[in-house]
Amino acid sequence: MLSPTADPEEEGRAATAGPLDGLVIADFSRVLAGPYCSMLLADLGATVIKIESPVGDETRHYKPPTLGEDATYYLSVNRNKRSIMLDLTDPADLRTAQRIAHRADVVIQNFKPGGAARFGLDHPSVAQENPAVVYASISGFGTQPQAAGLPGYDLLVQALSGLMDVTGTPDSPPLRTGVPIVDVMTGLHATIGILAALHHRARSGEGQHVEVSLLMSALSGMVNQTGAYVMTGTVPHRMGNEHPSLYPYAPFETGDGRLIIAIGNDRQFLRLCQVLALPELADDPRFATALARSVNRDQLRPLLTRALSERTAEEWSEFLAGASIPAAPIQDTAGGLATATRFGLDPVVLSGEGDRALPGVRNPITFSATPPTYRYAPPGLGEHREEILAW
Repeated sequence: MLSPTADPEEEGRAATAGPLDGLVIADFSRVLAGPYCSMLLADLGATVIKIESPVGDETRHYKPPTLGEDATYYLSVNRNKRSIMLDLTDPADLRTAQRIAHRADVVIQNFKPGGAARFGLDHPSVAQENPAVVYASISGFGTQPQAAGLPGYDLLVQALSGLMDVTGTPDSPPLRTGVPIVDVMTGLHATIGILAALHHRARSGEGQHVEVSLLMSALSGMVNQTGAYVMTGTVPHRMGNEHPSLYPYAPFETGDGRLIIAIGNDRQFLRLCQVLALPELADDPRFATALARSVNRDQLRPLLTRALSERTAEEWSEFLAGASIPAAPIQDTAGGLATATRFGLDPVVLSGEGDRALPGVRNPITFSATPPTYRYAPPGLGEHREEILAW
């Protein structure tokens, strides 16, 4: 914990030996993409100062569900941070915010385009006092004038990018993904950009401005779908749980429940045919190659379903796994965490200590020498004001 006389750099060194030990991050971001980015960096040892307005990060009010009075949404992306509440319309608080930015190694912000400049917290203003700063801007649609004023919400970007249009079944309306995946992708892209800029600074001493947007993160993250359009003009369409290029790669009805089968190459299909006692299918020219299976999936589907009806989904899952064939039942979130636990991935960690210790999902990266640490529970609004002001 920061002490009244502690410098955050020194505090970080004492608290952890993470790979980002000693790095100070001024985090002006809110909601998900920016806070997810800064939490990942905090897990790796960085000292993150979360600067919040008097009403706090909006996700503090994203309820239900709650843990006590706290929104689990907020708690899920804000561990390992220190919070100070600053009213940027107050001259004294604004000066404090500027001083934090001028001393930080990294600044992260997701103000609306032009918003940071109103407070002297834009990249040119901060870099004038802190030329080595790595300054990360997160926006919905970039900073060009034609994008100004368009609010950057995950759902809007899922709609505008085409992601919703490829999500759902052919006869369903477009659907959002079950999680705000564009925000998550953008947070990951911001993290990559920050780390790359820090590496450049370590070699050259030069800071720089890193910009990411939700729309470009979505278009990049749609990989084969956007790639197909750019290369061939092919506009993808909703296929439910089907894959446009692979088959069988979908859920299948069994004797009891649905089973995911994910065949990625011809060798796996040959093994599947052998296990299902349908060896003739592997030699059938309609199904012998990935292209043929994709084109003739309507003919192949009932043949596979008939064979799969002889066992339950759970039985087939174990049987096919034993033959190194990718297959699994469809689980809920509890099942997913239970599976990770069974596989020895230790998915749940406690952040903080004592009565404040809070369970959460661990940082997904494993290091052999500098593991992530979970020093602090998510902070209360303005909880560390005096400690940060003393710094």
